[in-house]
Amino acid sequence: MKWLMLSGVAVSLAALSYLLLSVGSGPLVASYQPDLARGESIYAAACAACHGANLEGEANWRTPGPDGRLPAPPHDVSGHTWHHSDRILLDITMRGTAAVVGGGYDSNMPGFGDAYSEDELRDVLEWIKTQWPDRERAHQAQVTARDEASR
Repeated sequence: MKWLMLSGVAVSLAALSYLLLSVGSGPLVASYQPDLARGESIYAAACAACHGANLEGEANWRTPGPDGRLPAPPHDVSGHTWHHSDRILLDITMRGTAAVVGGGYDSNMPGFGDAYSEDELRDVLEWIKTQWPDRERAHQAQVTARDEASR
């Protein structure tokens, strides 16, 4: 009986030591948990004016307007948002399309990294993904997995 009690104490100490040594080093750091209500709210405030309240984008989004820039694309299944990885979507949202594309590309899409935190912008992207059918969500998840595996 004494042996069982001592082994239980040893296991508890080992677990406690692991927790204390691991905090902030990776495995026990809390992972991101999306706040979809916050994402929807931020989308309505910051994105819907260009990308549409129903994710429909601007008319003729594939044809440059008079300023030579492409109109805002839809974020629903008729657009191409679901063709991109989470990393690319977050980068565009944080820094703006022109900064991500580079090479003199001009775009009306600003970066929102100064106005919103990374987690807030992830919430927007996660909310957008909830609006897609399963097929597009699965495709986008595969694109994200391939992108993460290649890094």
